[in-house]
Parts: sequence; C-alpha cells; structure tokens
Amino acid sequence: MKFNMNKKTKIVFFGTPEFAVPTLQALHSEGFNICLVVTQPDKPVGRKQVLTPSPVKVEAEKMGLEIADDLKIKRLEDCNAEVGVVVAYGKIIPQEILNIFSKGCLNIHPSLLPKYRGPSPIQQAILNGEEETGVSIIKLDEQMDHGDIVSQIVYRVSDNDTSEDLHDKLAQKGAGLLVDTLPKYLSGEIKPVPQDDSKATFSKILKREDGEINWTKSADEIECQVRAYTPWPGSFAEFKTKDQGLRIKILSAKVSDDIEGEIGEFQTKNGQLVVRCGKGSLIIIKLQVEGKKEMSADEFINGYFK
Repeated sequence: MKFNMNKKTKIVFFGTPEFAVPTLQALHSEGFNICLVVTQPDKPVGRKQVLTPSPVKVEAEKMGLEIADDLKIKRLEDCNAEVGVVVAYGKIIPQEILNIFSKGCLNIHPSLLPKYRGPSPIQQAILNGEEETGVSIIKLDEQMDHGDIVSQIVYRVSDNDTSEDLHDKLAQKGAGLLVDTLPKYLSGEIKPVPQDDSKATFSKILKREDGEINWTKSADEIECQVRAYTPWPGSFAEFKTKDQGLRIKILSAKVSDDIEGEIGEFQTKNGQLVVRCGKGSLIIIKLQVEGKKEMSADEFINGYFK
C-alpha cells in the first residue's frame, strides 16, 4: 500500500554500505518523503586508494536526493523531519541528534534482538549454528542496539547460507519490514516494547586472525565457520608440502564421518579432499591457495598431491 501522499512525513535516512541500499530503494519507490540522506564521507579504496563514494551515496545520487556526509545539527534541524531511519550508518548517532526528531529514529538490525547486539550478528548466527535469525526494527537510544523493539521478522537459516547470502536476504527482509512498519509506527498503531536486557548476547568486531581454523573443533563447528566467515575474514589453514607450507582459504566444505589420520592433516579419500577434525571430518569442495585463483578440490589434488 502506498503511503498517503497528502500526509507524507519527512524522513532523514542514515546509511552507508550495501546493506542499507534496499531500504533506501524501498522507501523511495513507495513514495516516502526522504528530505536528506546522511552517509559516511568518500573513502580511498583499493591498491590505488581511489576516493570512492559509499553505496548509499551512489544510490541517493541516482534518485536525485539531497546528500550530507556529516552530522551537522543545523542542517538536520533545517529539514524539519519528524523521523530518522538508520541502516548501518557506521557510527553511533549521539543523543543530541536523536533528539532532533519528534518521532525518534528507527534502526534496522539483522538479528532477533536482544540476541546478537553488536557489529557481526549475521556471522555470529551462522557460527553458532542457529536455525533461525531475523531482523529487528528498534527505536534508537544512545546505547548500542539497546532501544525499544518496534517490530521483528524471523528468517530460517538455510544449511547453505554464507554470511554473504544472509546479508543480502536480511537486507531485503529489513527493507520490506521497515516499509510496512513505518506508517503504523508514525500513526501510533505500534507501541515500542523494551528489550529484555537479561537475555542480551553480543557479537564482536571480526579480525583477520579470527579466520584461522582450529582443527581440534568438530567438523560441524568448522563448516559453520567457513560459511560464517565467507567472504570475510575467510577461513584459513596451512597445507604442508615437502618443500613449503601453503596458506589456503577454504571456500566451501561439508561434514563427513570420522576418518583415520592426524587431526588437521589433508588427505585424499575416494577422490575427495578430506581433513580429520576433533570430531568428524571435513570434505573440502572449493578452496584458494594464497596468491592463486579459486579452485575445486579436484584441481587442488591434481596440482598439489601429484
């Protein structure tokens, strides 16, 4: 249902990465009155450090929307917007900014809060083998992912979902939920409900070293890690040849029954590349040797086992 064009409420949209783009697109296509888009400044990207605009800025420019790359209070006040929408903006928005909006700021977070507050909820859900996760829309306060819950939607995690897959699916789910929720919230039909802080769990900032595989863990845990850390930080291991140790990134794998041999040793068994784990074993399907292109397990076996 289209938003009533005669009673449009002015919105300031805060967002930066790809995750925020579907929500900006949905609000725009449904006729919501986006008076300003606030995003992070252009940043140098790649080896040549080319100054690059955020995905949200690129999309907002296509739409012809007004754009700001800072949180200047006067510019926000001049918008006379009643509500802010925040999707992965990249910084905590201070209370003095939240206070500008008479209806507050709604934030899309990709977990079923209060579970997995923090910066890596998608990865954490897969890492922990969750069967379901979802999207929460909260009314922001000054604490991270702490605000009252306005609405939620559940998503059942597929056995094949990587964090990249789940990122894209939850971005779309969040966009649809926000478009449905916002008019009801503004009209007072929805009353925000405080989170139960006693049930809060947290995700952490991921670092490259988090991707190192500990083969003493179960094959189930490692397979979850491979999916959770795709595409970043990746799941890394060392493969030892007669001459050297190769650093490899495992891109795809599946769990299998236990095999004989040392834990962490790469073996070929029935034409498959297999590693024994603390419990069970892992069949490697796709991988990448550092400095090389992605390859199948067959290509790896032919190139490094013969």
